[in-house]
Amino acid sequence: MNKDYLKKYFKPENFLNRDLSWLEFNRRVLEEALNPELPLLDKIKFISIFFSNLDEFYMIRVAGLKEQIRAKIIDTSIDGLAPQEQIQKIEKTLKPMLEQIYAYWRETIIPELRANKIFICNIDELNKDERDGLNKYFLKEIYPVLTPLAFDPGRPFPYISNLSLSFAILIKRLNGEKHFARVKVPGILPRLLRIDNLIKTRSNNGNSNGIIKYIWIGDLIKANLQVLFPGVEVVEAYRFRITRDTDLEIQEDEADDLLQLIEENIKQRKFGSVVRLEVDKQMPEYMIDTLIENLEISRDDLHIIDGNLGLSDIMLLYDLPLHHLKEKPYHPVTPVIFEEEENIFSMIKKKDILLHHPYESFTPVIDFIKEASRDPDVLAIKQTLYRVGSNSPIVKYLIEAAERKKQVAVLVELKARFDEENNIFWARELEKAGVHVVYGLVGLKTHGKMTLIVRKEIEGVKRYVHLSTGNYNTATAKLYTDLGLFTADEDICADVSEVFNYLTGYSEQKSFRELFVAPVNKRQKFMDLIEREIKNVRNGMKGHLIFKLNSMVDPLLIAALYEASQRGVKIDLIVRGISCLIPQVPGLSENIQVISIVGRFLEHSRIYYCYNNGNEEIYLSSADIMQRNLDRRVETTFPIYDKDLKKYLKEEVLATCLKDNQKSRILLPTGKYVCNRPVYNEPILNHQEYMMNHTVKKIGVVKPREVIK
Repeated sequence: MNKDYLKKYFKPENFLNRDLSWLEFNRRVLEEALNPELPLLDKIKFISIFFSNLDEFYMIRVAGLKEQIRAKIIDTSIDGLAPQEQIQKIEKTLKPMLEQIYAYWRETIIPELRANKIFICNIDELNKDERDGLNKYFLKEIYPVLTPLAFDPGRPFPYISNLSLSFAILIKRLNGEKHFARVKVPGILPRLLRIDNLIKTRSNNGNSNGIIKYIWIGDLIKANLQVLFPGVEVVEAYRFRITRDTDLEIQEDEADDLLQLIEENIKQRKFGSVVRLEVDKQMPEYMIDTLIENLEISRDDLHIIDGNLGLSDIMLLYDLPLHHLKEKPYHPVTPVIFEEEENIFSMIKKKDILLHHPYESFTPVIDFIKEASRDPDVLAIKQTLYRVGSNSPIVKYLIEAAERKKQVAVLVELKARFDEENNIFWARELEKAGVHVVYGLVGLKTHGKMTLIVRKEIEGVKRYVHLSTGNYNTATAKLYTDLGLFTADEDICADVSEVFNYLTGYSEQKSFRELFVAPVNKRQKFMDLIEREIKNVRNGMKGHLIFKLNSMVDPLLIAALYEASQRGVKIDLIVRGISCLIPQVPGLSENIQVISIVGRFLEHSRIYYCYNNGNEEIYLSSADIMQRNLDRRVETTFPIYDKDLKKYLKEEVLATCLKDNQKSRILLPTGKYVCNRPVYNEPILNHQEYMMNHTVKKIGVVKPREVIK
């Protein structure tokens, strides 16, 4: 396909703004919280996710836009907006969403909690025993941790850490002088304190009638501020919270030691510029002015909040063991093939095996590494690790393999955002055990998920591979939908070997047998797939593409899809998050439909289907259609050849996504989404519920290894 020819589509009106599209994704998260059919604690879970998503959005995306403004960069986004215009539209879009969610918390969630005997209390709602007990707890457990910081000519404005909750306090001395002070709410303690777990009083000692009471730690600190300022009057105190720019800027080409460089950058992250200031609605203007001046921000960075700041912390309520207030837990099941006594390698040699998490257990992936580490015939293990998680069993078995004198090489991606410290820790632990640890290529993140096992067998050396759309992380495997393939296909295994050589050595590999590898050939391969469907339609045949992914952003591939739509190719896009592509526009994209599914699991798998004149092809990938995935990351896209696995992906996964009329939303040309609801006599279908039921039915006898709540 002539790329220059596609530039005719490069007009601002043909694209949606990336950041505004992301806000619409977070609106869909909010809509889940507002769903009256959802159990109470699941509503609270989605409220927490909404706020934690928003924090990261400000730390990275909004911070980036504000950095462009400071640097006087006037480049526009693909939809024609300058950075300042994007900021203004973000704030205008977000304001009513914040007003809605805080009103919902106050007017719906708090009363529902109380109706279920869960009380988030104010100090004045507690009886004397409870207040006395909490005051004693404050003096013993909280007071020693607090550090009041004065602000006056002799003491500079105190450093305030990212996402920390603080009190701005006005104190008055006996001589009438007034001063500003700040007290940080300690992050090492939970924001909500469960009263009956902290103190024993006559009212809760075995006679609580199932009542659970909480108090915000900030309320308890505020009630005891006088203890921190003896001899002076605490005139008033109000909460505030700041968000800093946390995006690391790493000059890799100037680094002698990447691990050391990233460690130093992590330390600098906490000093990033302030991009958002959230304050109590009641905070007086002089206090706001003091914060704005000393944080070196403007009024545009201010959010005045009518409610509790940092509601992401309410996730701890979801941990309450009140199963009647949650969706029914789901037990990931283990495919029958893994219940057999047979060696895992002989199973993979016979037939490709596909795992669909979290419907199917992640345990076979762990067992794959475990068995490789202990099998005397295994010669080498190579693996990429992006987001490992804490207490990783996979890392444990890699270390065990090295201790057993196997050749173990691991690429640990140190630049995995917000997982840098954890990955540095595991990199050092692996190095201590003698594992060959590499940190990837200069200028590229390694995002592909690959494991290669090299085994000595009777007929010679044999390779086995696991490729995945998601991370080797036992925690997210219970929450994210992902797909993993075990295969011994010789061409795929040879390609994976060469990708590892590309990562660990000086390979200049430019072509692969079966894999699409970014940044080498993935962009061109996807262009070729789209062009093939166009040619088939031109020749009087049918053309159909179905892409399931997280984000659709890359302008060139969006333009290619527009061209395919214009040529008569039917295109179904299942995009969980951002879509810069505008569907259903006459003369541009009338053959393109975009839907999004937000449910109890995070839709994370990437599936790419091509009709190919009836010779259907399906590819799985670690990559979305974004410039960073195509040009600035090492990614793998791998084919599914087994006809039963292809049928499963097409008919059970993709088809039910497209038929979902409970959790899916349809993207309109305006950039807004509408709920997809069943039309007359159409059967109700919730894709994720269907997958849970189908997986249990398919496997039959269920042997749960873990529980998803």
